[in-house]
Amino acid sequence: MRNTARVRRTSIFFSFLALFFSTTVDIAAQTRDEMVREDRKKIMEEGFWIYNDLPKAFAKAKQSGKPLLVVLRCIPCHECVKLDDELVDQDPVIRPLLDKFVCARQVSTNGLDLEIFQYDTDQSFAVFILNADGTVYGRFGTRSHRTDWLGDVSLEGLAEALKGGLELHLNYPTNRKQVAGKRGGKPEVASPEKYPSLADKFTDRLNYTGDVAKSCIHCHQIGDAQRSYYWNSGKQIPEKVLFPYPHPKTLGLILDPKQRATVQSVLPESIAEQSGLRAGDIIQLIDGQNPLSIADVQWVLHQTPASGGNIPLSVKRGNHRISLELQLPPSWREHGDLSWRATSWAYRRMVTGGMKLVPIEAHKREQLNLGKKKMALLVQHLGQYNAHAAAKRAGLRKGDILVSYDDNADLTTESELFAHGLRHRKPGNRVSIIAIRGGKKMEFTIPIQP
Repeated sequence: MRNTARVRRTSIFFSFLALFFSTTVDIAAQTRDEMVREDRKKIMEEGFWIYNDLPKAFAKAKQSGKPLLVVLRCIPCHECVKLDDELVDQDPVIRPLLDKFVCARQVSTNGLDLEIFQYDTDQSFAVFILNADGTVYGRFGTRSHRTDWLGDVSLEGLAEALKGGLELHLNYPTNRKQVAGKRGGKPEVASPEKYPSLADKFTDRLNYTGDVAKSCIHCHQIGDAQRSYYWNSGKQIPEKVLFPYPHPKTLGLILDPKQRATVQSVLPESIAEQSGLRAGDIIQLIDGQNPLSIADVQWVLHQTPASGGNIPLSVKRGNHRISLELQLPPSWREHGDLSWRATSWAYRRMVTGGMKLVPIEAHKREQLNLGKKKMALLVQHLGQYNAHAAAKRAGLRKGDILVSYDDNADLTTESELFAHGLRHRKPGNRVSIIAIRGGKKMEFTIPIQP
């Protein structure tokens, strides 16, 4: 019986992931606009979720005394609609928990209060657990790869986060100081459409009488707009904007996606191991905050300076509670991988002229007599249009191997190259590139672009 339930929940989970990571839309029967309108009508008629109306959701939470659950997600396709029915109505653990919340589904970020809703915008979805006064109890939703999600989210993990949110709500406002750090500082703008790069294209709401899909500000567009806010004004992009929401595994800390913040394993010689963490440890407090999920751990890491520092931990190990410090060295944020993020395409436009770069295979490196710690980045993809075709216009080709960028031969990953270009160059500059083609070195020059 237990195995049957597990199989059933696994089946539901596969549908659950379709909501968050699918980008395929079947437009044969309906246009995207029609699907959005149909989804809105269906959900509003059912009445369980408050649909794209956060003021109403906050007011209802205040009136009822319940905590507020806000799910931010992309405008849905048909499969997403089916998923929501299964997630809410069929899962034996999730549905009873949802009944204890005021539940809101936000399918666009137009008009979103960025002082409250701060999260990794390169995700397809994010969950916020809140008090009606805007206090953040916790976040759920993590992503570290374009397609591989298994180590980041699970239905069991969502259930644990919801339970933790209910516990914090029960003790609020006595625990107000403990959860205060889960809200960030004042953002550059109050809401996404007020960023300069979005202001002329979007308003603070969806246009349901016109091109509704085109009127939506997607999550990743917030990140793009935030970086453009600095880049196009000639300012240095802050490190926390350049390397946002570091994943714990970049520190060698592998957390169990089915639990709140339980250490599944620790990589040898990693920052996590050097800080004293072990498999089986339960992180009960991180920087004084109760983590409800991997996303909550990411939130604390996101607030930690690139210069490093020590993050206090309270850990349950067996029957003992011990104090540790997560010791982050200078430049620790740079260990993160930027290449999977949706906004990496903006970086490619800015500093690579539209090239997608990947490290070459070890045997190829040996054939070319290139050292292990020297640049050897294969042009896997070459943009063909507009600003993304700058490298193509400069003469570069798919299959070329970059061995120097801006007179630097030590940039061994695409992320390192992004960081170098964005830190040391500005729009209008030009950088030199040396690439190997057919065994011969060739020189090129590409522009740094807005």
